[in-house]
Amino acid sequence: MLLEMTAQQGLWFLIPALPICLWVAYTDLSAMRIPNVAVLALLAVFVVVGFMVLPLDAFAWRFAHLAVVLLIGFVLSAFLGVGAGDSKFAAAMAPFVALGDVSEVLTIFCVLVFVTFALHRAARSVAFIRSLAPTWESWTAKKFPMGITLTSTLAVYLGLAAAQ
Repeated sequence: MLLEMTAQQGLWFLIPALPICLWVAYTDLSAMRIPNVAVLALLAVFVVVGFMVLPLDAFAWRFAHLAVVLLIGFVLSAFLGVGAGDSKFAAAMAPFVALGDVSEVLTIFCVLVFVTFALHRAARSVAFIRSLAPTWESWTAKKFPMGITLTSTLAVYLGLAAAQ
């Protein structure tokens, strides 16, 4: 897989984004919500790191990615029940993705939807695993905590970019 993002860019984005991804995954699993401050923190990482590692024109255009994904997210949230936190986090993720890598990221996302859903559903059916985090709302929620899929997608994409 050849990505448009360079290995150096991937690494510089991955290092500060990974703790935010872990935080979001945890809060979505435990409370079925993605804090706005986490969305803003991820966006701040893009602003600071992106300004340093991307050409200025590419950096500026990446904000169009945010706007497009935010608009799509609001429509999906309003009409199809997609979580607002998921929509906002996806929008904050969007500037990290080079336009030439969109199909690769969508492929990663589609694979991870199935993987994370299957793992979460399997884990919640095992009493020992549930006993490790008995208060997690995602164990009993009807909806799936999509934050684990979104954060995994970003982490895998940036990791693949850093490893190339």
